[in-house]
Amino acid sequence: MSIIHLDRPFGDLQIEGHELVGPDDSRLGEAVVAIVGGVTWDAARFDLAPHLIGLCRTGIGVDAVDLAEATARGVAVTNTPEGPTVSTAEHAIALLFAVAKTLGPHAERLRQGSGNYAGLSTAIELDGLTIGLLGYGRIARRVARIAHGIGMRVIAHDPFVWATDDATELVELDALFAESHVLSLHAPLAPDTAEIMNEAAFAQCQPGAILINCARGGLVNHAALVAALDSGLIAAAGLDVTDPEPLPPDHTLLHRDNVIVTPHIASSTVVGRTRMLDLAVEQAHLILEGIKPTELVNTDLLSPHWNDLEV
Repeated sequence: MSIIHLDRPFGDLQIEGHELVGPDDSRLGEAVVAIVGGVTWDAARFDLAPHLIGLCRTGIGVDAVDLAEATARGVAVTNTPEGPTVSTAEHAIALLFAVAKTLGPHAERLRQGSGNYAGLSTAIELDGLTIGLLGYGRIARRVARIAHGIGMRVIAHDPFVWATDDATELVELDALFAESHVLSLHAPLAPDTAEIMNEAAFAQCQPGAILINCARGGLVNHAALVAALDSGLIAAAGLDVTDPEPLPPDHTLLHRDNVIVTPHIASSTVVGRTRMLDLAVEQAHLILEGIKPTELVNTDLLSPHWNDLEV
């Protein structure tokens, strides 16, 4: 019976023929496969799991995994690119509506009974405005579908995409900043995208733009974002991800009427969590059966020691 390590509780999950351990690390050293969330996997953590042959993410991002280290140790790293698409895209749109319609201030004024509700409203209509998508993968395409449906013009920048199958226009990065009334981030966190939204980027944005980030907190320089909010360059922001996570309770971004921050839960709908877990388990099964997983991330892995395992 093979040992599979889980880094968080997954309800009553059972995988027939395999023993599930975790989320503590007391038996991590016995595990041949780990099903993981956002835990950092660096050389020190790989040292704790000498028998590991598979690391299966219940999500898309693998920026917390040292892929070079995994490859050097013969560990197949997989993700679930189809898992969080719908939930995360819907959350991005929910954040957009919440800040565009100033739902937080409206609710607070009603709680206080301050009156003059319509007169104090600064809500905007999104129909006819331009939403710019930084990155155009699965989640961004789903956001584009919804945005088209509410009458928005959709533009996108992605250096790895050359054509779209809808009305979305591909533009250069400077045009994305300059033309977007709403800028929604969907790029992976990598050395060339870290803090891509910095002081210079915000200065290129259309004055009064809205920023939405359901990708990675490290894409945004938060000091620059605060300065852009203070100056009015950015009118509002909806953030599901921050750097660090979570933000300290006294952080200014948590105490602004024009900012909504949620705790990295965009994909955490009941259906979304189940889908991601099911897909991660599917990848684990393939690895345990000695079959190349369909969602292999470290594709330069040539000779994993899958066949060393007695399944």
